[in-house]
Amino acid sequence: MDRKERILKYMQSKDYMPLKFGELMMVLDVPKVEDAELFEILDTLCDEGKIYLTKKGRYVSVEGESRTITGILNCNAKGYFGFVKSDDENSDIPDVFIGGDKLGYAIDGDRVLVKIDSMGKDNKRPEGHIVKILERRNKILVGVIVKEKDGTYRIKPDNLQIYSKIRIAPENINNASIGNRVCVEITEYTSNGKIYGKVIDILGDKDSVKSCVEGIIIENGIRSEFHLSTTLEAEQIEDSVSQKDIKGRVDLRDELIFTIDGIDARDFDDAVSLKILPNGNYYLGVHIADVTHYVKEGSEIDKEAFERGTSVYLADRVIPMLPKRLSNGICSLNPKVDRLTLSVFMEIDALGNVVDHDIKETVIRSKERMTYEDVNDIFDGDEKLTQKYGHLLSTLKIMEDLAGILHKKREKRGAIQFDFPETEIVVDKSGEPTDIYYLERGISHKMIEEFMLVANETVAEFAYWTQLPFVYRVHEAPTVEKITEFNEFISHFGLLIKGKFDKDNPVHPKALQKILDDVKGTPEEQMVASVMLRSLMKAEYRSKNLGHFGLAARYYCHYTSPIRRYADLAVHRVLKAYIHSQTKDVSKYSAFCDEAAQHTSLMETKAETAEREVEDLMKAAYMSDAVGDSFDAVIIAVTGFGMFVALDNSVEGLIRVENIMDDYYEYDETSRSLIGQRKKKVYQVGDRVKVTLMRSDIMLRQIDFVLKKDADKKMFKKFEAKQTFKLVKTKRSKSIKKKRRKHKK
Repeated sequence: MDRKERILKYMQSKDYMPLKFGELMMVLDVPKVEDAELFEILDTLCDEGKIYLTKKGRYVSVEGESRTITGILNCNAKGYFGFVKSDDENSDIPDVFIGGDKLGYAIDGDRVLVKIDSMGKDNKRPEGHIVKILERRNKILVGVIVKEKDGTYRIKPDNLQIYSKIRIAPENINNASIGNRVCVEITEYTSNGKIYGKVIDILGDKDSVKSCVEGIIIENGIRSEFHLSTTLEAEQIEDSVSQKDIKGRVDLRDELIFTIDGIDARDFDDAVSLKILPNGNYYLGVHIADVTHYVKEGSEIDKEAFERGTSVYLADRVIPMLPKRLSNGICSLNPKVDRLTLSVFMEIDALGNVVDHDIKETVIRSKERMTYEDVNDIFDGDEKLTQKYGHLLSTLKIMEDLAGILHKKREKRGAIQFDFPETEIVVDKSGEPTDIYYLERGISHKMIEEFMLVANETVAEFAYWTQLPFVYRVHEAPTVEKITEFNEFISHFGLLIKGKFDKDNPVHPKALQKILDDVKGTPEEQMVASVMLRSLMKAEYRSKNLGHFGLAARYYCHYTSPIRRYADLAVHRVLKAYIHSQTKDVSKYSAFCDEAAQHTSLMETKAETAEREVEDLMKAAYMSDAVGDSFDAVIIAVTGFGMFVALDNSVEGLIRVENIMDDYYEYDETSRSLIGQRKKKVYQVGDRVKVTLMRSDIMLRQIDFVLKKDADKKMFKKFEAKQTFKLVKTKRSKSIKKKRRKHKK
């Protein structure tokens, strides 16, 4: 035990009383010549969050201190306060509220030490103050350059959760102009709370949607460009399959195998094949790009793929996990060319049970590159397409039959079937949104989805019983508290999750699916589904199998998309090691799977955040030149502060209760509605209303409507005064204007 550990152990003991520095020197019998070393040890322990220094200069151990936690500060974008969630996953302390005057010099994202001042009663959160900043986690920030009255510069951060000024010295402005959106590297956090930085990149004008998207990408820690070493390594990879590559593989090049993807897809991870066996069972082949054949363990490509974790799909671009030479080239299962694959073959009976399976290294030659749209049209009887793809018709028919069987099996076991429509955002060459609409999912989408699900389950079950180190996709059961809250919410609609459930006997997914079935086709369907989704745990990657609650599956993994997800690539690496009889070497992947699961979960969250922020940004930008226009809308949620409405094109916005002018409205919790106190007019979920767009704020990514009957000049002035960022109106083509008019009434 070294000196630092002995000092910490002493401070954590029951006999220790908080002491000042001089008192510690005396108690620990530290010679005066070694006082600097003691101070350095204490300072390090403070930085690590194991001890802290009180305002009276006494050192206190955090361990055993029930009123102290460490965690990440999460500030609020619409107020001057924040919350800190304990780093300790086993902690029973709720998120601690930190008022603006208790933040010290901490900013959003900092890891901090918090002293709890009051534990909170009557459903109130505990409150506290920040004792010490343990780690400054903001290295790069994005914002707009503004000039101060004294001639100095600062940036106004895009991240509204950061309240502090970021000062830029004139010599660090690096040719940026006032009004530019820039990327700033933080150079100094001073002891008195000032933050200094330097401009390292100019993203564009503040009014440019493209510069806003660039800012979102950077702030979420996503790299747009690949490292030079990765690019150079990718260029050395052959762009065609050689005889050496094929050796030892099962040759499927003469089999009827094809891909079905979206019309805009460029990277094809998966291809499928299907036939009927003599015993009447289905023989399904799911053939996945053998990415690990090209992405060697420890290579530069592998290191950066791990770092990225996932491809990121934004409205105006895709940021791939692998260089395009691989993702769109040799790894993509393009038609009419040889491609290396890792295939899982499944024999499936008439009830949807996988009665046998096999996993093999294969080589295929996809016969067709089919799109979802074309397959859907074929099922709808399109004569031209039916004639063109006549050689696929019988296979497509039995695929439809098998997909139906697999879906019924999942439905029977209780898998939750959320049916949220996806939004498609069309952008022009400059990155401006030109159209927004709901995507329609047809038979082909659901067919491929069922095949990928059964392949993922089959591979996960095989890995579990073979006791391979692995990366599972897990989804834990929701907490009793969350389900109790959800049960209370749906009780207002006359619904109830039946049965008793507790920590040891969690709710069954079938009970939740029953609720979705009960509200299907009703006005409250979308709201109930949304609240249910928020009540569930977030799916993530783990090296331990915990099952998948939402799918009602005992075993599940992600195996089918190694071009765009590192978790899938990790699964392939372990499977291939096993196939090559490297049983002794497979165990070495335990640490790899632990690290891959943890890191890919983190990067998935960052990607999802960026995708959601860009979608909200695009919707706000798209609606920005429609201020004053009126639309048909439906109320999708009602709260005490107003009601959320959705247009037919998926754009959502808020009608604030104070802007409903014909009466004074109060929120009725029992009926989840707003009720006028004089005229008794009621607004509730599912009501169709006519609305007028009053504000579309790109910085807040917030859209405000009022009821059409309440729109007047006075209201416009009120909203104009609140506008934080106004997009410069762009000249749009007549066709774009025409598309927008589709949604107007």
